[in-house]
Amino acid sequence: MITYISFERPDGTTSFGRLQGDRVLDLGAPGTAAWIKDWIDGDLAELGVSGEFDYTAVKLLPVIPNPGKILCVGLNYATHVAETGREQKEHPAIFTRWADTLVAANAPLVRPPESERFDYEGELAVIIGKGGRRIAREDALSHVAGYSIFNDASVRDWQRHNIQFTPGKNWPATGAFGPAMVPAAQIEDLGAQRVQTRLNGELVQDQPISDMIWDIATVIEYCSTFTELQPGDVIASGTPGGVGDKRKPPLYMKGGDTVEVSIGVIGTLTNPVVDEA
Repeated sequence: MITYISFERPDGTTSFGRLQGDRVLDLGAPGTAAWIKDWIDGDLAELGVSGEFDYTAVKLLPVIPNPGKILCVGLNYATHVAETGREQKEHPAIFTRWADTLVAANAPLVRPPESERFDYEGELAVIIGKGGRRIAREDALSHVAGYSIFNDASVRDWQRHNIQFTPGKNWPATGAFGPAMVPAAQIEDLGAQRVQTRLNGELVQDQPISDMIWDIATVIEYCSTFTELQPGDVIASGTPGGVGDKRKPPLYMKGGDTVEVSIGVIGTLTNPVVDEA
């Protein structure tokens, strides 16, 4: 399985590379901040290797550290719609998240002191490789560079202040993205991959991607109608049922916890949880 990461070199400069076993093949030009998004619409396989590091010697960054847009799909699994008590609508619910709210794999998610309802949301992340506007559904998947894993963790207290999502989704270090991008061509049956979330080892979400109400092609068609998608844009495709806020009793994340989101061959995104000092 070929995968790509964004990372900091041991000298602190930023780059991106291809994983090969426990080695990182550096694909960025020396001394530059070259990101996957700058190359994603080209042929990554043709990029030259400028260096090599042990995986343990680099610091992971979110797969796309500087996306132009992060579009998030709400209520995209019937189980989640049902547990929220909402009605299924004719069109997807779309909201935005800011890039500076995200951390990489293994970095801590931070529960702010203003919240007692810090919740997990495991999701498939879609990374756009070829931009476009008004992309037809039948062409949509050709615009996908690859897939990764997203934890769209939510500060529910602030999400419920009104009929809005933004305040609950954009606290610093409350979402996670990684660890790597798997090129779309590497995944033979995306729908069969299961989104599984574990909190302290307990399985709390488990559903196949095929259960989405609006599949990836439909979401790309819909989003590209109202905004032009660009290489490196990210779509967080929605979370299955089982969120902590709707459990009885509720189950929230707190300092000392560990949350893991696994999606089949794409891998596992692991993050500790800390309470903001």
